[in-house]
Amino acid sequence: MAKRKRAAGNSQDPSSILPQKKHYRQRAHANPFSDHALQYPSAPNAVDWSVHYPTFAGTGSAPEFADIGCGFGGLLITLAPLFPDTLMLGMEIRVQVSQYVQDRIAALRVTSLSDPVSGPSPYQNVSVVRANSMKFLPNYFSKASLSALFFLFPDPHFKSRKHKARIISPTLLAEYAYVLRVGGIVYTITDVKDLHEWMRTHLEAFPLFEPVDEQTLRAEGKGPIIDAVYTSTEEGKKVERNGGEKWLACFRRIAVQ
Repeated sequence: MAKRKRAAGNSQDPSSILPQKKHYRQRAHANPFSDHALQYPSAPNAVDWSVHYPTFAGTGSAPEFADIGCGFGGLLITLAPLFPDTLMLGMEIRVQVSQYVQDRIAALRVTSLSDPVSGPSPYQNVSVVRANSMKFLPNYFSKASLSALFFLFPDPHFKSRKHKARIISPTLLAEYAYVLRVGGIVYTITDVKDLHEWMRTHLEAFPLFEPVDEQTLRAEGKGPIIDAVYTSTEEGKKVERNGGEKWLACFRRIAVQ
């Protein structure tokens, strides 16, 4: 178990229990081919989602949004109150980072009050697992169970010999198509033009995905999701501070022709 610290203080003060990143030091990247000490379910029906989403226990609900390599959880935290009835799961391989997200969600659940009209406090619908999604994605998600997959500012793996470690590849796209329902969306964004072209080209070449432009998605009511994809993550905010560019590419899961 990763060591973690929280600032001491009054439980009535939200800032007193929110985790601080300085206590969760971690290398920027992890090797997805390394033998990490991971526990994973044998199959999606072996996952007890009530542990992750206690408020939804007994409803039979399972995650619909999956943030692959969720980092510090910015996307999850942004989308949670916007889609309170949609369960969302972050997957992060780095132990300290995943622990930070877990602690952050726990703190937000405590400090966010329930509303008698709108229901339970926000953030009951988000959770995180430490997992290597390149190896174990089908262990968590059943066929056609997801409506959104997010790949936000993934590791570019610049060297050619490391391109096999990129999160978008023909082999992995078959798994993404398997867990994504028809009509579901793959959202990708990066500040590395070469990686953008790599992801876009591979997705375009895969027969179960078709490109969908930002304007179409906004017209379909997915504007808040697009906005969060652009601005909610640590990496996205860093790109903005540095005046960098961001390249978005989205694809819709289509039926077999």
